Amino acid sequence: MQSTFRNVTGLAQMQGQWLRRRHFNAEVLAHVAERIRTSEVGHTGELVLAIEAIMPSHESDSHQRALEVYGRLRVWDTPQNSGVLLYLALDQRRIEIVADRAITATPEQWSRVCVTLQQAFVRKEYVEGLMAAVDDIEVILKAHAPASEEGAASDVDYLPNEPVFL
Repeated sequence: MQSTFRNVTGLAQMQGQWLRRRHFNAEVLAHVAERIRTSEVGHTGELVLAIEAIMPSHESDSHQRALEVYGRLRVWDTPQNSGVLLYLALDQRRIEIVADRAITATPEQWSRVCVTLQQAFVRKEYVEGLMAAVDDIEVILKAHAPASEEGAASDVDYLPNEPVFL
């Protein structure tokens, strides 16, 4: 599922770098990582946040790039096939969500997360928007990737909680 939070031409690359430095500092990233960690309790879903200041020149389509990142970060590599990638292409002002096959959420559910995050970014509420997106994804994962039976390996954190910069 994708969303554009503003299509920019010309200075997009500089703006992508500026957004990254201005709004995604170490303190914010630590806060987001902790929120992701706590959001993964109570279900088998695994969320990975990938932030790319500048998309590589070989890939101009943000959805295709998100699929590439999904594979490279091995988001698909969880025992329950329950990985979810939240991908931000800052220079292109694009938001993508890619979910593994065991997550049966509808495209409309993912689209609502993207639109809500898009609206927050337009209001320049980057941190608040990301936290709300993590919360929204948590609700979806609780419904579509419920916790395993008691004693199963559902408490194991297979994917990193720290946002990944590309």
